[in-house]
Amino acid sequence: MLSIQGRDIQPRYWAEIPAGITAHVRVFPARKKDTFLPPPARRETEQSQMAPLLLFLLLLPLLAAATPPAHPAYPDEPPFCSAESAPVPVTVPERREAHGGGRILDITHYYREDMPSWESDDGIGQFLWLPASMRNGSLANNSVMRMPTHTGTHVDAPGHVFQHYFDAGFDVDTLDLDVLNGPSLLVDVPRDQNITAKTMESLQIPKGVQRVLFRTLNTDRQLMWKKEFDTSYVGFMKDGAQWLVDNTDIKLIGIDYLSVAAFDDLIPSHLVLLKNRDIILVEGLKLENVKPGLYSVHCLPLRLRGAEGSPIRCILIK
Repeated sequence: MLSIQGRDIQPRYWAEIPAGITAHVRVFPARKKDTFLPPPARRETEQSQMAPLLLFLLLLPLLAAATPPAHPAYPDEPPFCSAESAPVPVTVPERREAHGGGRILDITHYYREDMPSWESDDGIGQFLWLPASMRNGSLANNSVMRMPTHTGTHVDAPGHVFQHYFDAGFDVDTLDLDVLNGPSLLVDVPRDQNITAKTMESLQIPKGVQRVLFRTLNTDRQLMWKKEFDTSYVGFMKDGAQWLVDNTDIKLIGIDYLSVAAFDDLIPSHLVLLKNRDIILVEGLKLENVKPGLYSVHCLPLRLRGAEGSPIRCILIK
């Protein structure tokens, strides 16, 4: 006996079943008085009952043709979905600068094509590609990223300006995470000058403070939001760097543009700060809308062995 949709089909109707319809065979033990043909009195009644089923079977190929095809990335996806398996509507993603009711502040710049790049008027340009895309039939989306390691909010390792440190392997993977995480002080630098020895003395940073984030005119001018690199940014002059090394306990320096060192004292200031390998420089911080004061800072660079710089994610916790 053939069974379709739970209905048993008599043998005389088998030839009328459309191609492609799956039928299930049910085998019953025959008895001596059993017969596959019903008595004439019942034949007309069963024919009238089979008419709607045969109409449904004939229309099935048309219904299947009208069903949209599955996504090319998932050829085995069933054509029909129940209400329970229907996809959840996509909402607009929320992008936040503060989390936990304002307790956690993200001080990392998000990466974008018009982010400033060192000595460039064109920004960093395209840095993400999508060679594997679900829209083009791939099983998943997989991006490729390419950009300089000293881009956006990033960290400097000693090998950045000392060749012998670079050769010895003092890369970002050797930086002390204990220095990059802990109590910190956010200070406002006088807006009319670079960070000189006089500026450092005027800030009156207490002894014992190990992590200081310097907010400067760079934040007021929104330099990190401008595509063109600006050489007039505020940074440490050599004498300011030397005063910090000689008179404070600071081991983590954070600043709000692409370099801790002023453009006019670029290499000399770096050499002073990184000479002893005990100070870590975090550059390109996003410090707008953050009040001066004490915070817990948390910065984590990528573990890029052999690299003298790395993108870094930094947050402040009140």
